[in-house]
Amino acid sequence: MARYTGPRHKACRRARTPLCQSKKCPVDKRPYPPGQHGRGRIRESDYLVQLREKQKLRTMYGVLEKQFRRYYELASRQPGVTGDNLLRLLETRLDNVVWRSGLAATRPQARQLVNHGHFRVNGKKVDIASYRVRQSDVVTLKDTSEELFAVQLAVDTFGRVVPEWLDVDQRARRIVVRAVPSRDQIDTAVNEQLVVELYSK
Repeated sequence: MARYTGPRHKACRRARTPLCQSKKCPVDKRPYPPGQHGRGRIRESDYLVQLREKQKLRTMYGVLEKQFRRYYELASRQPGVTGDNLLRLLETRLDNVVWRSGLAATRPQARQLVNHGHFRVNGKKVDIASYRVRQSDVVTLKDTSEELFAVQLAVDTFGRVVPEWLDVDQRARRIVVRAVPSRDQIDTAVNEQLVVELYSK
């Protein structure tokens, strides 16, 4: 699956948020967009605000435009609020579930671990990062991968709160999906309504 390979800190500065999950992100020192005209930009149009929110969401979950557009179209066909559906689809990606559980330090690292075939879903190998988990799915680490240095380091330095919709046993390297998350259980700092307005034009 294709992925973004460009400069990550530029995306952070454009969104004015540390999206890269790096401790050395320059967004705090330079809180303005990149480029020679970054500091001079004062007026922001509605389109710019909506686009920035969409790009922020895309960068957070590591999704390219074509795939993100498919997520939006699928969310718009589902019953309920389109923005909530979109976030729910992104949150239930396998790589995001691995990151939320604390078995990976960052989403890109979780994506790499999944792509390299280190995880099983209900006992079957899944090496597709965009695989959508469902309620009662059990995600486990492959037996020969339980002592991976990257996983052990992520577990030892884990400082986030495991969301309510996941039941995680870090010692056993086991994740159980209790339920599909609701909007108030997703702590992603994004205004999804702006994304819906952008695509609705």
